[in-house]
Amino acid sequence: MVGVGRAPFGLGVLGVQSNDPVLSLLGALGLAQAAGTALVIDLCRDLRTPTGRTLADIAADGPSLDELSPGRAGVALISSGPLQPSECEAVIEALAPTWPAVVVRCTPEQWVGPTVPIRALLPGLLQAADQSPAVWQPVAARLRPPGPGPVLPRIRSSLARRMIAGRAVPGARWVRAWAPVWSMPWA
Repeated sequence: MVGVGRAPFGLGVLGVQSNDPVLSLLGALGLAQAAGTALVIDLCRDLRTPTGRTLADIAADGPSLDELSPGRAGVALISSGPLQPSECEAVIEALAPTWPAVVVRCTPEQWVGPTVPIRALLPGLLQAADQSPAVWQPVAARLRPPGPGPVLPRIRSSLARRMIAGRAVPGARWVRAWAPVWSMPWA
């Protein structure tokens, strides 16, 4: 698939998935903000975009100038709408070369490209048994992940609220911790 993975001039396209919908959303926004300028595409269909346009609208009507490429630095967000994940691939493939970075929020079976799993890092018996590479989000201090991958700092609720409200927080420690994820090999 063209446009999936690392692009020659940009960071490329990465999927983000988690069993926890809040981690999935915050992870997609954090990864996008770490890129500086990015398009977040929500295949989970949980989000409403400010413009109301969806990937289905772009597939039907073609992209507007604002959707074709970024008009300013920051994160843009669009929902997939009623399109099936397989139908979204062609639209994402068409948008990816003109955006510095594209983050696809998805479930494991929705996206065929490289996907970053995000797992909650829980204490004791609650800890995940899966030891495959992931980005780990601790819920308590000083926890060690059961598998390889970066461990993010704990996220403050004020930062989560600002990100969900659409405000840029590129200097936040939690957002900066996402930057190396773009250069890691994800299957």
